[in-house]
Amino acid sequence: MARLPWIAIVLAAALMRPAVAQTPRLEIVAEMTEPPGNITVTPSGQIVVSLHQHYSPKLRVVTVEKDGGTKAFPDESWNSPGTGSALAFDSVLGLRSDAKGIVWLLDNGMRGKVTPKLVGWDARGKKLHRLIYLPEPVSRKDSFLNDLQVDSSHDAFYIADPSPGRSAALIVVDLSTGASRRVLEGHPSVTPEEIDLSIDGQPLEVKLPDGKAVRPRVGVNPISLDAANQWLVFGPMHGSALYRVRTADLLDETLSPGELGRRVEKWGARPVSDGTSMDNAGGVYITDIGKNAIGRVGPDGTYSVLFEDAKLLSWPDAFSFGPDGYLYLVSNQLHRGPALNGGKDLAKRPFYVLRFKPSVPGVAGR
Repeated sequence: MARLPWIAIVLAAALMRPAVAQTPRLEIVAEMTEPPGNITVTPSGQIVVSLHQHYSPKLRVVTVEKDGGTKAFPDESWNSPGTGSALAFDSVLGLRSDAKGIVWLLDNGMRGKVTPKLVGWDARGKKLHRLIYLPEPVSRKDSFLNDLQVDSSHDAFYIADPSPGRSAALIVVDLSTGASRRVLEGHPSVTPEEIDLSIDGQPLEVKLPDGKAVRPRVGVNPISLDAANQWLVFGPMHGSALYRVRTADLLDETLSPGELGRRVEKWGARPVSDGTSMDNAGGVYITDIGKNAIGRVGPDGTYSVLFEDAKLLSWPDAFSFGPDGYLYLVSNQLHRGPALNGGKDLAKRPFYVLRFKPSVPGVAGR
């Protein structure tokens, strides 16, 4: 019997081995001179990014163009408060796109001390779709309306308000009526724990203008919605756990505060985090700020680190799945920004828009 050439034997053996899963690669989408805050990707693939108000940027919201540059979204007039338009953005941080191409922008009103509002912009038709104000008492004078999720199954929005101390809460908005409610205020799932955020081995301290330094405690911030719109997953930024509650319970106005609180479940362990996104398998991606990393809490509640990079992931802030299956994210060095350093901007440009392709996709825009 003739012997096979050695190269044929090697190739045959390689073909017989089981396929090895490829580790996803972190890619740079854009390098920015202005700091990104949150991100969403529309069904057409348009990348929309809010600019973080802690750096006091001139523009509030931009699109990231194919060449890596940016352009005011939806245009310059919306980004020009003080010009007489009551609709102009004051300070947008949270934003999400829905399946119809409506970009929902959460204007927390903190820079100009104006009433917070939710703006729906039709990115396809290039026109205003909806405007919903969020006045007191659904928001408070010390509110920081931060992140949101769009529930297309129930025509509802869920908003994170990490107000100081026991005032933190979720806000539920009924899109059909525009009515909104403040829920779970003061519940352990939304209020911060007494834990520090340490970056590069040093506990983060906010340097005040008078020279004093305090270690911050921030309530509910990252919130995610599963693919079926059945569960909202959330937790305080300064927290060690993820919690979840059924959207049906959040929407049930007959439940007392105590009964709703008892329906909240502790779901999994995780580090201090500023952003999350949920894939179609029920896994939750986490911005692991303290480790300059991205992690994932699996459907079984266990946490693992996917990427660590002190340069690219210096304060990773927010995620959004795109229609291409990639998970997009931003990093903004928030711990070096003026809000945390007595008014001094110590960040080193550039800031980044990044992406990677996980093995399981998620709902585009989230």
